[in-house]
Amino acid sequence: MNKPKITIIDTGCANLSSVKLAFDRLGVDTTVSFDPDDIRKADKLILPGVGTAVAAMQMLRERRLVDLIREARQPLLGICLGMQMLATLSEEKMNSGENVPCLDLVKARVGLMQTGGLRLPHMGWDQITATADHPLLKGIPDGSYFYFVHSYAMEVCEGTVATCDYGGKFTAVVQHGNFTGTQFHPEKSGATGARLLTNFVEM
Repeated sequence: MNKPKITIIDTGCANLSSVKLAFDRLGVDTTVSFDPDDIRKADKLILPGVGTAVAAMQMLRERRLVDLIREARQPLLGICLGMQMLATLSEEKMNSGENVPCLDLVKARVGLMQTGGLRLPHMGWDQITATADHPLLKGIPDGSYFYFVHSYAMEVCEGTVATCDYGGKFTAVVQHGNFTGTQFHPEKSGATGARLLTNFVEM
């Protein structure tokens, strides 16, 4: 079987080199680009993101990526903020005081985590619990640890595939149609993260 063409979408707000390196370690070639042709012709897409939803969505608009992503028909994996951008909106506030409209590909809200006094950001290794069978989690035992760094999280919703509990449950893995996402960083999550990325390549 031919190796899939994977494009890591250059959102302008992510550590693209660490994501690319993770695929390099798997022997999978990737292209980092925001060129429409590279995105349309890819067999699979990665949507990474770090920082704020306000800045990230502004960058997607400036790079004319919003409609390209919404119209994607190939499997797409959002990572960290990239997953949050799949939601309907983020409760981070724009200068106007309004919520941030996101890609609206997963019918859910992203809000500041309610941790019951636990410190924010939620940073470090934490466990996930599967709520549905999904090929992204093939061969990954329930309770596996992944690496998280975030203060906002997606609510548990119809598309939730796995949750994490940090003073309250939130979505750790989400899926709707061809769009999937992980709140954690698989590229920083050792062998378990590598397995998840391999699963995505093989989906």
